[in-house]
Amino acid sequence: MSDARALIFWGGWKGHDPEACASIVSDILRAEGMEVTSVEGADILQSEDLDRYALIVPMVTQVASDKEGVDRLCAAVRGGVGLGGFHGGMGDAFRDAPAYQFMVGGQWVAHPGDFIDYRIEVTRPDHPIMNGIDSFDYHSEQYFMHVDPGNEVLATTTFTGEHAPETAGTTMPVVWTRTFGTGRVFYSSLGHDSKELSEPAGREILRRGLVWATRTER
Repeated sequence: MSDARALIFWGGWKGHDPEACASIVSDILRAEGMEVTSVEGADILQSEDLDRYALIVPMVTQVASDKEGVDRLCAAVRGGVGLGGFHGGMGDAFRDAPAYQFMVGGQWVAHPGDFIDYRIEVTRPDHPIMNGIDSFDYHSEQYFMHVDPGNEVLATTTFTGEHAPETAGTTMPVVWTRTFGTGRVFYSSLGHDSKELSEPAGREILRRGLVWATRTER
């Protein structure tokens, strides 16, 4: 992937440590041989030729959308640019833009109990993103999301109902892939902040998922 270009745009809620996370993900992608552009804010979506990138990584929790920018992002992915990301930076970006949520395949709505211990169950061990990764315990926010039933789900978590009785027994996607037009989309709800990105299984899933989503042909 030595000629692949990646765009990371970051910002929004400081609790997700967007600048530090962008730096970590930049290092991950550069180690894969990509040329990385990392910028603060989403204004670049309105002005940049997004089709020049092989991968776009949003990290903008709770940032309001600009219709032109979101439309241009959706058009780029539909045309073949890869989209990949994690946690609220991708799954809670542009809350006011259903077109973006439709492309991503989900939207965060709650994390009952805040930081808790829970279990990640690998459901597709045959998929290249999950190959060799066993189910594992995790400590973070257990994301409850509204998700597209058409997603290809690679890992799940099941809510006990301890912190929100109405969720008891609900099995929720944690990692998924999908296609949007001719573009590949990858999402993982793991990775609350830069410290959490050092967790081995979650970091490896993220690395593989971003590589998987990257466009390899024009």
